[in-house]
Amino acid sequence: MGELTTFYADIRRILEQARGKARSAVNAAMVEAYWQIGKRIVEEEQQGNTKAQYGKRLIEDLSKALTADFGKGFSYANLYNCRQFFLKFPDQQILYTLCRELSWSHLRLIMRVESREALEYYCNEARAENWTVRQLERNIKSQSYQRLLSTQGKAKGGQPSDGDINTLDFIRDPYVLEFLQLPEREKDRESDLEQAIINELQKFLLEMGRGFSFVARQMRISTETSHFYIDLVFYNYLLKCFVIIDLKTGKLTHQDIGQMDMYVRMFDDLQRGDDDNPTIGIILCDSKDETLVKYSVLKENEQLFASKYQKLLPSEAELAAEIEREKRLIEGME
Repeated sequence: MGELTTFYADIRRILEQARGKARSAVNAAMVEAYWQIGKRIVEEEQQGNTKAQYGKRLIEDLSKALTADFGKGFSYANLYNCRQFFLKFPDQQILYTLCRELSWSHLRLIMRVESREALEYYCNEARAENWTVRQLERNIKSQSYQRLLSTQGKAKGGQPSDGDINTLDFIRDPYVLEFLQLPEREKDRESDLEQAIINELQKFLLEMGRGFSFVARQMRISTETSHFYIDLVFYNYLLKCFVIIDLKTGKLTHQDIGQMDMYVRMFDDLQRGDDDNPTIGIILCDSKDETLVKYSVLKENEQLFASKYQKLLPSEAELAAEIEREKRLIEGME
């Protein structure tokens, strides 16, 4: 009976792998076909005297003809997306580099991104982290790329921890935690915030970014006479270091900064392995005073960070304004 079960499992795995390869091949073929359609539409449009009017009529007529011959899937909107797809990726080599393994549903979202750098970021991250369409949409709406840039604009050295990998490529400010569904009240308890993160750990790891794995909550580190408890401990296999998080539901204080500085030093001394890079400490707080950050050890210490968290997902415009406000404030203090 055991041999039959193993035999069946082997056959099942072979079929599942074949179906997966078939789906990938079909997706790649359709993505390339949509690019070719978009290219041909743009070439045809360029022959018209009045591009806007001619282009609209051209796509409408094409939609009717293709729908009559091939059925659904060739609406005006979809053909217009093909056109935009080509305009976003006019170089076919770049198309193959950035868009392989991404579905058409992923690409339709990414095409709405204006910045070329952000577009490349979302293509690369969606592939590397195997984001679902819903996860990709959330990261675009929460301006994941812009939040990384906001952190990188701060006065830290951002010394690479491993080759070309930069610590600042992994720290966001703010973190958007709307998925925790925390109640809108004036004061939260840190224990409630911690439990909410544990309950939605998979989503929190997605918000943290690449390479994070969960290690422990309330990890105890001890001296000869005292015990201390770190709220959350992660390990990042890309940075090859531990990342410890201290949760603060109030405004950042100098005591919080001093405590995290001590935690990082103790953790490095007591827990860090010989092959690990220096530990990173993140204070996740409700709000912070950038003047306090400027005149504290956070200013120069490349392993310590203070990031705000937001309990609601703001609109893209609101989040962009907040990121820009923080950037101007920091630049004005340098």
